[in-house]
This record gives sequence, C-alpha cells and structure tokens, in this order.
Amino acid sequence: MTVTTERPVTRPSRRQWATLAVLVLPVLLISIDMTVLSFALPAVSEAVSPTGTQLLWIVDGYSLAIAGLLVTMGTLGDRYGARRMLLIGSTGFGVVSFLAAFADSATALIAARVALGMFGATLMPSTLSLLRSTFTDREQRRTAFAVWAGGFAAGGALGPIVGGWLLEHFWWGSVFLLNVPFMVALLILTPIVVKEHKGSAHGRLDLVSVAVSILALTALVYGIKSLAEHGLDSTAVATFAAGLVLGAFFVRRQLRLADPLLDVSLFRLPVFRASVLANLMSICGMTGMLFAISQYLQLVAGLRPLTAGLLLLPGAVVTFAAGLLAARLARGIRLQVLIPIGLLLGTAGYTVLAFLGSSSAVLQLAVAFVVLCAGAGLAETLTNDAILSAAPTHRTGAASAISETAYEVGAVLGTTVLGSVLNAVYRLQIEVPVGAEAARETLGAAVEVSARVPEGEALLASAREAFTHGLDATAIAGAVLTAVAALVVWRTLREAKEGAPA
Repeated sequence: MTVTTERPVTRPSRRQWATLAVLVLPVLLISIDMTVLSFALPAVSEAVSPTGTQLLWIVDGYSLAIAGLLVTMGTLGDRYGARRMLLIGSTGFGVVSFLAAFADSATALIAARVALGMFGATLMPSTLSLLRSTFTDREQRRTAFAVWAGGFAAGGALGPIVGGWLLEHFWWGSVFLLNVPFMVALLILTPIVVKEHKGSAHGRLDLVSVAVSILALTALVYGIKSLAEHGLDSTAVATFAAGLVLGAFFVRRQLRLADPLLDVSLFRLPVFRASVLANLMSICGMTGMLFAISQYLQLVAGLRPLTAGLLLLPGAVVTFAAGLLAARLARGIRLQVLIPIGLLLGTAGYTVLAFLGSSSAVLQLAVAFVVLCAGAGLAETLTNDAILSAAPTHRTGAASAISETAYEVGAVLGTTVLGSVLNAVYRLQIEVPVGAEAARETLGAAVEVSARVPEGEALLASAREAFTHGLDATAIAGAVLTAVAALVVWRTLREAKEGAPA
C-alpha cells in the first residue's frame, strides 16, 4: 500500500518578496537600457555624427558585450558569490552610465556602451542565481521567475516611452543618467535584503574559451555589418568565415574540457535546443522592429519623441501581461503549441508592418508592435522555464547562462541582421545630391544635411521614401525569420514528445 501526502502550500515570506523586488530592478533597467537608446538615435546622430555602421555599433555594442561575457560572469558568480558580483556590476554600471551621458564622439559612446555591457553581464546571471537560492519551493520559484521574465520583457518595451519622455525635457545623455539613481538604490538595498549565494563551480576558468567566445561573436556581427555596408567584399566574407571557424573551435573545446565555460552538451536535449532557438528569435524580432519603427515614427512620421513612445505603450503592457499569462496557459496547453504560437505572433506583427499605408502608417506600426510584443512575452517566459526544466538539476546554472546568452544574442541579431537590411536598402534607394554624401549613412544624417543644402527638401523626401522601402524589406525579412523559427521549434518539440519515454 502506497501512502501519498499532499505537500502543503507555502507562501513566500516578506523577505522573499523584498528580495524579488530588488532582483527585478537590475534586469528591468538592463532591458530598458537595451531599447531606450532607440528613441535617442536621431538626437545622437545629430550630436556625434556617427556613420551608419557606427550607429549600429552604438546600439549593438551593449548587447554584444553582455552576450560575450554572460557565461564568464555567471561562472565567476558561482565561484565568488552572486551577491558580490551583483554589487560590483551595479557600481560599474552606475559609473559608466554617468560617463556615457557626456560622451562627445561616436567612438566614445561606443566604448561606453561596450563597458555598460561588460558590467551588465555581471547583473543578469547574479539575479537569476539569487532567485533560485531564495525561492526553494518549486511553485514559488515558478511565480518568481514569471515576474522576473515579465519585468525583463516589459523593460524592453518601456524603453521607448522612458526615452521619449526624457528627450522631451532633456538632452540625449539623460537616457544614461536614468540608471544612476537606481543603481545607487540597488547598492543600498542589496546588502540589507539579499542573502549571498555561491554555486559549486570549483574548476579552472578557461581564459582561452572566454577570448574565443568574444572574438567569434564579434567577428560574426562585424561580418554581417560589413556585408550590409559594402556588399559581398573580401572583408565581409573573411570576417564572417573567421567567426564561424572560431565558433566551431569554441564548441569543440567545450566538449573536451572537464570544466567547460559553456555546457554545449545540453543542446543534445531536443526541448532545450528548441527553447533556446525560440528564446533567441522572439527577442530578435522585437529588437529588430523597435530599431526600425522608433526612427520611422520620429524622422518619417514627424512625431515628437514622447508621442512616439506613448504609441508603443500598449506593447509594453501586453508584453508583461503575456508573460504572466504564459504560466497559466502552460497548465492546459502543450509547449509544442504555445511556443510556436508566440513566434507566429511575431510573424503576424511583421506582416502588418510590411504593408504600411500612407494614411494609416502610424496606427499600423502601433498594432504591429502590440502583436509582436504579445508573442515575445509569451515565448520568452515559456522558453526560459522550459530551458531550466529540460536541463538536469545539477546543470541548471549552465542552462540559465545559455538562456540569458540566447536573449542577448537575439538582441544583437535583431539590430544587426534586420538593421543591416534596413540600412542596405536605404543606401540603395536614396538619391543624394552632390556634396551631401553624408545623408547616405543614416536617416538622421539626412535630416541634418537637408537643413543646409539647396536641394534639402528633395533630399529629405527621397531619404524618407528610401527608409520606408527599407522598413518594408526589414518587415519581410523579420516575417520569414520568425516563421521559419516557429516551424523548426514545432518540429523539434514534436519529435521530442514522440521520442519521450512513457
């Protein structure tokens, strides 16, 4: 006779709720910081006059540094304490944010964004590790993680609204100063509320793997950017090929090491690799659309930054709501169905974006963003939970690091791949008069140049039309990418279900 007893339902303590509130704060700010700059791009273009490629690096440098260092910083947190790394990251993030606000050149701003990414990489793994150690009950941890993921996704959508308000009242550097008071609060509250946690990592940190992972990702991103700016030339091909070779070397090295930097063997689990792909593509779709429409609303539609930001407010609300709803839906609907639906919502959003009408373009953009954000919020929450659930208990640390890395790589690819499509079409379509070649770099540069050349009105009209064509091409590319990802994820999850033991 087997006796079963129900486990009593426990409620989180006040300290646990306080810890959750403190740990959501840094990821919310990191997520806002990824997108808040999107609405400042026109002002940045006028202030520091970046080239088209520099503008992409200003956006991507942050996410690229985070993506390259997340696994390393997560390992250091396991060794020396997650709370300690959180405090170090908060200090550096606040200091560099202050310096970025007063950058006087495109190069200085790129350097500041990369440094922000380096310190941001210490914050994300630390918060997730501390959440796992704080909420030991599975149901409590699931709720806490839903709040964490919802705050992360909502922060990305709130960035344009915060940026729009700041740009209405202050200069572009204010979007960086926003971080400073919150980081000060985090430095004060963390030692009081959050308990220290160390993992079980005791092996040697492989510095070769750290260097190769950063170089591989940088080479791949640079190759894509070079391809968009100069076409299929030797530099683009060589750089991209070098990134692939370095990536292959990195994977082989991780499989041989006793203490790998990244546990790539987890990708042998079908549910794990499908969830990572869905995680990456959902964020790729959202950041790619945001990069494009934030410029369209201000520089083509002529809206004020705050007005443009408020148009995207429904997207922020829907993102957070979808994240919280995902946990409930997962109780009765299989992930094999829910996760592809999230990706297909991204496809639907890009499809709406691809057929802009001149009289209803602004409304279509807002609707497209809401649809895409619903899919991102749904897929992001479900995939993070699936990634951690698919991995063995003793490898959840490595699984969470891969999950966070997928998010940041998705953000990089969103602006790199889709942003490069936008820039490439823009450069091909725009008609530039003699002496105004700078207008070919970005739409923001065209707006600035048009104010000081005789053919300014015609130049501005051509630039806006070229940008709109680029937006159409970007939307088609985004729709294809998310649809293909949905198909691959659905097939992989179906095969995993069919092959699962009874």
